[in-house]
Amino acid sequence: MAVTVDEDTAGRARPVIADAPGSRSWARAFGDLREGWRQRALWGHLGWQDIKQRYRRSVLGPLWISISMGVIALGLGVLYSLLFQVDIATFLPHVAVGLLIWNFISGCILEGSEVFIANEGLIKFLPAPLSLHIYRLVWRQTLFFLHNLVIWAVLVIVFPHPLSWTLVLAVPGFALLAVNGGWISILSGILATRFRDIPPIIASVVQLAFYMTPIVWSVDILSGNPAVQERARLVEINPLYHFLEIVRAPLLGQHIAWFSWAVVGVITVLGWAVGLLCMRNYRARVAYWV
Repeated sequence: MAVTVDEDTAGRARPVIADAPGSRSWARAFGDLREGWRQRALWGHLGWQDIKQRYRRSVLGPLWISISMGVIALGLGVLYSLLFQVDIATFLPHVAVGLLIWNFISGCILEGSEVFIANEGLIKFLPAPLSLHIYRLVWRQTLFFLHNLVIWAVLVIVFPHPLSWTLVLAVPGFALLAVNGGWISILSGILATRFRDIPPIIASVVQLAFYMTPIVWSVDILSGNPAVQERARLVEINPLYHFLEIVRAPLLGQHIAWFSWAVVGVITVLGWAVGLLCMRNYRARVAYWV
């Protein structure tokens, strides 16, 4: 990319950013992803340091991740189980596991919208692929999720429920979440770097999506009410519901509908197609936008 000077209609000089020859190519977009993956030792260390830095000089350290999440899950689970008059032994694990997964999804979306802005210094002065910051973000959110799995283990002990071989499906389900976190961070990160109004808009949409997704409420509760039984099927329109189900259902010993796998698979392919297109066209401009 080169910066030239042009004159506007009033004769005033203005900078014009021109793409260098070959900067917009699929080879460079895929090469950026490959080079970022090769540097996994670096972004793996940086992701872990992000967590340690957040809880620096804390007695419990990263355990606060699980403690804070556990308190929120307990409070919401007890409150809504009383409001909906459902068994807390069933509803509390539903809310807690839903919050664990939602924290990962929302973390990738919200932090993804500022991933390049927050790393302005590194992007300008460190010759590294842009994907390194994406891998670092997804890895950091994965560490948060693994820390919070302690809450699920405690709930399994306190409220025992039958688990089957379907529990292993939570692994590929979470892998799909991480893969989708990559293209979401790329797309929202590049858009937010160019248009700084994007992050607050994304934050508002994510907050609204939280209440529209069955996390602190259950589809079974709506299905049991004849007045809204037909409307309960509208939840399947929400793609976030399917991302929740491919991980939450096996963790709770429930069956995953094949439709959820299909929706997640289609969104993964389409999402990465759009993300790679964005990388191809605007990867070289991010350093000038931050």
